[in-house]
Amino acid sequence: MMKIGLVYFSNTDVTGRLMSAVKAELLAGNANVVDYKISGEEIIKGRFINNQLFKNLHECRAIIFGSPTYMGGVAAQFKAFADATSDFWSNQKWADKIAAGITSGTGLNGDQSSTLHYLTVLASQHGMVWVGLDTPYNNSSEGINRLGCQVGVTACSTDGVVDGADLKSAQSLARRVLKIAGAINHET
Repeated sequence: MMKIGLVYFSNTDVTGRLMSAVKAELLAGNANVVDYKISGEEIIKGRFINNQLFKNLHECRAIIFGSPTYMGGVAAQFKAFADATSDFWSNQKWADKIAAGITSGTGLNGDQSSTLHYLTVLASQHGMVWVGLDTPYNNSSEGINRLGCQVGVTACSTDGVVDGADLKSAQSLARRVLKIAGAINHET
């Protein structure tokens, strides 16, 4: 059974609901899911600490990152997690794993793509292979990618309600990660 990690921070739970849609799709595809929501209690003196989580993520074939967009980037809680990955970055423990990303914001163009680009850089630093959406902008036949971002899933909510098209986009990304991670032979 393929093991896939979900690591995210969510304050208003918009990003959390998107990640829940991803999790449901991964479980439907028979994946073993490591589902982890970052909490502030594990950030001690500015440093994220959770050795068991990292051990579990090292065993994953893919990791999907999620964070709301705050001031054009990931939330501080997610950044603390990302900074802690530098402890094993030089060993490239995540090299050749599949990576993907999800973000949400309150503006239609609230610089969410900046958050996704940060996540792609994080993945690249770890030698991961990034997977984005494979559908055109506002694909009305499938009802996904309404905001037109190919790098990953972007969502917009001003009232805490997640748009159905954004949830479908998250599910579509999950299916793509499953497909690509399943097609890559990770045996060396």
